Amino acid sequence: MISKIQELLREVEAFEPQTPADLESFRVEMLSKKGRIPSLFQEFKNVDPSQRKEMGARLNQLKEAAARKINEWKEAFESRETESRPEQPDFSMPAGLSPLGSRHPLSVVRNRINSIFEKIGFVVSEGPEIEDDWHNFSALNFPEEHPARDMQDTFFIEKNPDIALRTHTSSVQVRVMENQKPPIRTISPGRVFRNEAISARAHCIFHQVEGLYIDEQVSFADMKQTLLYFAREMFGEETQIRLRPSFFPFTEPSAEMDVSCNICGGPGCPICKYSGWIEVMGCGMVDPNVLDNCGIDSSKYSGFAFGMGIERIAMNIFQIKDLRMFFENDIRFLRQFSSAI
Repeated sequence: MISKIQELLREVEAFEPQTPADLESFRVEMLSKKGRIPSLFQEFKNVDPSQRKEMGARLNQLKEAAARKINEWKEAFESRETESRPEQPDFSMPAGLSPLGSRHPLSVVRNRINSIFEKIGFVVSEGPEIEDDWHNFSALNFPEEHPARDMQDTFFIEKNPDIALRTHTSSVQVRVMENQKPPIRTISPGRVFRNEAISARAHCIFHQVEGLYIDEQVSFADMKQTLLYFAREMFGEETQIRLRPSFFPFTEPSAEMDVSCNICGGPGCPICKYSGWIEVMGCGMVDPNVLDNCGIDSSKYSGFAFGMGIERIAMNIFQIKDLRMFFENDIRFLRQFSSAI
């Protein structure tokens, strides 16, 4: 029996498992109820009484060696698993504040304009930036010889003179009128393109919000009151507006709308060119020809339309002097609008 104990002790000392599964197999083989070491304890009953003291000490030594070997390797495997496991966050630590992002100033102004008109029932409509001649010009009462059709103002698609980058979002209004019966109350924000020299006050790419309201018995007074509401929501309750006669192919009568300068309050400053007024949009009653072109009975329905440049309003609100800054993606410029909503 001594030889069996010595043989098992050598096996225990030489054992080196590769995986936790190997260690568990070793534990079952050596120390389980029917394992090799408990079997030796069963044989211990038959040992001569004169040898039991020495034999018992050797058996206990073997059992302790096996248990110690198993515990050492168990701790080693657990330590390896802890080291390979990703470090868990300490949820008791104070939270680190992430840097506050910012919206582009054009997005800030566009969202504000949309919100103002949505409050009085206007819905947002969108359309393609590449348009055909009908939706961009003809349906809007542009005559064939109109200067806007010239290459100096419009980016036409090569090899197809009837397809161009839209010059205004009025093309979206045409699509709405073609597919929806009055009453219609919609605004069309979006990017537009015109073949102009880039400078501090002009760019070949800019953004517009155009509005359209069509229903029975819509009057010029309805338009004036709607735009007055917009101006005071946008620029402040004390804002005044004035309408100056103008001309657009798709509206008759037409007007340019100015708002009182909210920087100087009237006396004049560089922002308003010392006039006390800032031009913000064009507007007018929808020409009956446009309604008929879009399948709307002009003898029954009337309406008004308006359009404004988002850049111009953003420049006034944030006092930005160079329009090109909106397109340069200068992070120093954009960070100034971290708190803008």
